[in-house]
Amino acid sequence: MATIKFGTSGWRGIIAADFTFANARLVCQGLAQYLQQEANTSQGIVIGYDTRFLSEDFAALAAEIMAGNGIPSYLGLRPIPTPVVTFAILAGRHAGGITITASHNPGEYNGIKFSPAWGGPAPTTVTKIIEKHISGLSEDQVQWLPLAEARARGLVQDFDPREAYLQDLATKIDLNTIRQAGLRIVVDPLYGTAVGYLDRFLEEAGVEVSLIHDWRDPYFGGQKPEPTAEALAELSQEVQVSRAHLGLAVDPDADRFGVIDHQGQHHPANLILALLLDYLVKTRGWRQGVARSVATTHLIDRVAAYHDLPVYETRVGFKHLAAYLLDGRVAMIGEEADGFSMRGHLPEKDGILACLLIAEMVARSGKTIPQLRDELFAQVGPLYTRRLDLRLSPATKEDLMARLAQPLVSLGGRPVVQHNTLEGHKFILADGSWVCLRPSGTEPVVRVYLEAASPEELDRLQEAMAQLLAKG
Repeated sequence: MATIKFGTSGWRGIIAADFTFANARLVCQGLAQYLQQEANTSQGIVIGYDTRFLSEDFAALAAEIMAGNGIPSYLGLRPIPTPVVTFAILAGRHAGGITITASHNPGEYNGIKFSPAWGGPAPTTVTKIIEKHISGLSEDQVQWLPLAEARARGLVQDFDPREAYLQDLATKIDLNTIRQAGLRIVVDPLYGTAVGYLDRFLEEAGVEVSLIHDWRDPYFGGQKPEPTAEALAELSQEVQVSRAHLGLAVDPDADRFGVIDHQGQHHPANLILALLLDYLVKTRGWRQGVARSVATTHLIDRVAAYHDLPVYETRVGFKHLAAYLLDGRVAMIGEEADGFSMRGHLPEKDGILACLLIAEMVARSGKTIPQLRDELFAQVGPLYTRRLDLRLSPATKEDLMARLAQPLVSLGGRPVVQHNTLEGHKFILADGSWVCLRPSGTEPVVRVYLEAASPEELDRLQEAMAQLLAKG
């Protein structure tokens, strides 16, 4: 058995290599033992799944093992977005939730994500306990009950939380503003779980919706299903052909979002998050702070400073951000990996909500995303970001991280004024530009994040970083 470790958002592996039924049984048994010790299991748990290979079968397996351990479960009738699983946990006051998903990872991956009773991603303190349970298990210790028998005993019930979730969203979005704007929007759920959620909400809000990639394809069109510019090329084309105001996308489990403007241009989450913060402060009147991850744009900091709001910086992963939302310190949490949530919503990133707020923002302003960007830059100054993924061997990665731990005096001829080691290594330069390198918690890569005041400065920063890496 491979060593099972939880990353920034659950345990993930390559199907048939690491992510096998045998390993999944051990993970679910470990989760059951954790729940028996730490939760009120009489409230049952929610089990959801995405549109990947065999996801519904792994969900059924999870339900069988929960039943074998005497834990009731509510099993999704259809694929369910990750944020909707969280909504169901909180709405039903359940003991937690299991989602079979690998989120934005390539099609050969699948995963198991656990959310405790408070709804957000399980923190490291919890996953370490679960890992300990799993490490002590053998296959003959797994307790399970065949699904048919579990249903007969009332330990597994089918459910569909879609209607309740959409009704809840309607209390958080200005439907009248959207309805009066006469928007045309192309929606791309990237073959995933958001079909019947994002498109339906917009249609009922009076939007003329065109829908693409609304069928199940576990290969995700042969691309990594992350809502990047590359993956949204067809969405961009459709927006231009149909003369739509916006293209809105989510990843297969609908916790991440992507935005295409009226000209077919993709806009990164870093910009959108800053726009949303400014918009929410101005339209909702919220005066709480904002929390972002260490790899997320400082444009958020500038917007917060403009409105005299505090900023909290966390490690990468929504599980680190959720606590700030739960205790009321912030009105918004966000991370550059297309993650967003807000006050009064879920302690989990929700790409559906983000897309709807973007539509509301465009509807209310009557302006395009580039116009809104230019206004924001005029208000707080421009910042541009970039992310690169380095695929390195384990030895090369280890050597790189060891070298970066040494004090760096300058980068590209500019002084380094701060070395932030909250996660990975973040070097902040005297002019406010910065670069951050950190190993991914979900993929075998080292992520490189860069930010500067102009595209030209961004290029120079990337070249300086390349020279530093080449010295190894």
